[in-house]
Amino acid sequence: MAHDPVLVENTAAWLRKAGQDLRRVERCLADAPPDVEDALFHCQQAAEKALKGFLTWHDQPFKKTHDLAALGSQCKGIDNSLDPLIDRLDDLSQYAWAYRYPTNLVEPPAPEVDEANALAHMILAEVLKRLPSEVRDRAGT
Repeated sequence: MAHDPVLVENTAAWLRKAGQDLRRVERCLADAPPDVEDALFHCQQAAEKALKGFLTWHDQPFKKTHDLAALGSQCKGIDNSLDPLIDRLDDLSQYAWAYRYPTNLVEPPAPEVDEANALAHMILAEVLKRLPSEVRDRAGT
């Protein structure tokens, strides 16, 4: 049974954007020296867009927010098997703003950046697993 093509496309659009953010992370980390601040921003953005894609598929409205805990809570209400991973995402929320403006924050160590990157990849993969192949195919991630 084919799904509503508008719903498929709207969901896939969020997931394509998440994939673009993950590719930006790789480019930022490949720079010499690595652009850690932008890489972390794009990790947060990828996770946010993956969650918004999941909510879009389930016809759940969401606020304009970068708060992964709030978005994740909505997602857990739909599929509580996401709970363990979503609980780990809250730390990424700060990267939506932490390094976007002048502050006295110290650049995080490499293991923290690697963990953020891994979490962003994991949440996109987990969201994709829970969506029909027609959405995954359109997302192209």
